Amino acid sequence: MISLTEPRIPLVDLRAAHARLRAELDAAVARVVEQGRFIMGPEVAAFEEEFAAFCGARRAVGVASGTAALHLALRALGVGQGDEVVTVAHTFAATAEAIGHAGARPRFVDVDEATGGMDPKALEGALDGAAAVIPVHLYGLPVDMAAVGAMARDAGVPVLEDAAQAHGASAVMAARTPPRRAGTLGQIAAFSFFPAKNLGAFGDAGAVTTDDDDLADRVARLRNHGRVSKYEYAEEGFGERLDALQAAVLRVRLADLEAANASRARLAARYQQELAGVGDLVLPPQPDGRLSAWHLYVVRSAERDALLAHLGAAGVEAGVHFPVPLHLQPAWRHLGHARGDLPVTEAWAAECLSLPLYPELDEAAQDRVVAAVRAFFAESG
Repeated sequence: MISLTEPRIPLVDLRAAHARLRAELDAAVARVVEQGRFIMGPEVAAFEEEFAAFCGARRAVGVASGTAALHLALRALGVGQGDEVVTVAHTFAATAEAIGHAGARPRFVDVDEATGGMDPKALEGALDGAAAVIPVHLYGLPVDMAAVGAMARDAGVPVLEDAAQAHGASAVMAARTPPRRAGTLGQIAAFSFFPAKNLGAFGDAGAVTTDDDDLADRVARLRNHGRVSKYEYAEEGFGERLDALQAAVLRVRLADLEAANASRARLAARYQQELAGVGDLVLPPQPDGRLSAWHLYVVRSAERDALLAHLGAAGVEAGVHFPVPLHLQPAWRHLGHARGDLPVTEAWAAECLSLPLYPELDEAAQDRVVAAVRAFFAESG
């Protein structure tokens, strides 16, 4: 049994992440205070340039949150009242919420059995008449964007990546071509910098990336009340700017992101090795040509709820992302869905379990997680 006198192992440890970079973060915040430029300004411009370079995109536009990034990207694509946008229901609420903010309706399709991400086969016929499609790079693993992109091009539908969990993930889009990072796999992409993300701020923040200058310019205008100059407004916009304090924090965290992602990948590889063949666990897939950012390490088990309770009793904080799919949520009841409409999505929601994974997780703590998981299946027979 695990000793309950040992410290609990959190699902995510933000205090440890910030402690490791404390000196650099303190200096960045002090720099903004000294500059006195708290809205937009040089820190935001510098972060946009650096994040675009990290992703391999021509442009990045900082905004107030990941939800704002999705909403403004849809607006930049021309999505509006009465339109329908194809996406998945196994995701955070913001994916569908932003579609509603644009005046459109989500059109949910089922997910891939192996990955939990958008299933290209489910897009057959679903793109007809759609204004856009939003694949979600779930848990840090890119969707099969080569297949999704080809189908979207044939249907004349723009692709907006929901890359909120995929900072630094990559995918090969065509044979004998180098991998490309999330944020460059569609016409436009939305990122969240919620504190628990691989690249996290000290609050809400987000960004839109694209190679299309017209789309980037429109997002930049929309985030800032539709302004083209201080007192000239080309259209009605929104107050969705990225503030300078968050940009300064993100610049420090961005400089560390490659190393932090490498630590996540190393820890994920240890889980893959140590949990292989344990009970009925289905471990995360690693499809050829797609490299996960390992935002979360998510297993599946028919005994998920009992395993979750067992881990909690053993001092291990696990989590469930996401227990109730969006098509069964009260907020989207008006779409008329019923249980059974998206069977693979519903199976994922019932069986998925996130184990602790963050760059500062030491191997001794990870070994405790593995031991607790193994003990559950040994005791349950």
